[in-house]
Amino acid sequence: MNIPLNKKSTNAQIKARFDNDVERFSNLETGQQAVIDAPLMLELISDLAGKVVPQARHLLDIGCGAGNNTIKILRNKPGLNCDLLDLSDKMLARAAERVRAEDSGAVRTFNGDLREVELPTGHYDIIVAAAVLHHLRDEADWERAFARIHSLLAPGGALFVSDMFFHEDPQVHAAMWERYAAYLRGLGGPEYQEKVFAYIDVEDSPRDLTFQLELLRKVGFSKVDILHKNSCFGAYVAVK
Repeated sequence: MNIPLNKKSTNAQIKARFDNDVERFSNLETGQQAVIDAPLMLELISDLAGKVVPQARHLLDIGCGAGNNTIKILRNKPGLNCDLLDLSDKMLARAAERVRAEDSGAVRTFNGDLREVELPTGHYDIIVAAAVLHHLRDEADWERAFARIHSLLAPGGALFVSDMFFHEDPQVHAAMWERYAAYLRGLGGPEYQEKVFAYIDVEDSPRDLTFQLELLRKVGFSKVDILHKNSCFGAYVAVK
């Protein structure tokens, strides 16, 4: 990560990239091929959401993309009222179309940034954030975002996250990063690896898993469980 936080992509630049990627992210099987174990994490979260919060009625999908996570959750927990949030209006339109084709309740869309969009406090039983929190920047930004998510959840509600993680120890991080590089080269050769690493460097600012788990406790979550971890990717659940 060579680019300082204040030189990272703006929301407008992130939006522009995802506006051009709607079709790829509309595929449940291939939409996240650059993410190690993406199908497994999708299955874990969709299976566990209704079990961790069996009384769930309201779901918020932060950075919903084309709606894959919400769709998979609905197939295990039909009838949820779904609020979809994304910077890209094109992604939102596709997500709303696809989610409404499932067995859902009311579907609403919110175009904007989690840190700025007006959302109902204490309302959501399930919040899902897949490959989106790595766009948060400094530690204060992370803490504000986590506190906001906690405030949006109803008592007993749960946050499900799947994302990229960096590592505290530089030797561990270097080893895990090389494993990820090898995975990308296996998918598309050195050029594909360089392309993915280039946009990560410009756009993303992941934090280590330990930092996130400790921050979840700090802002008030009562239970936190790691669901999966492989190289630089993983998933967890935090219950209010």
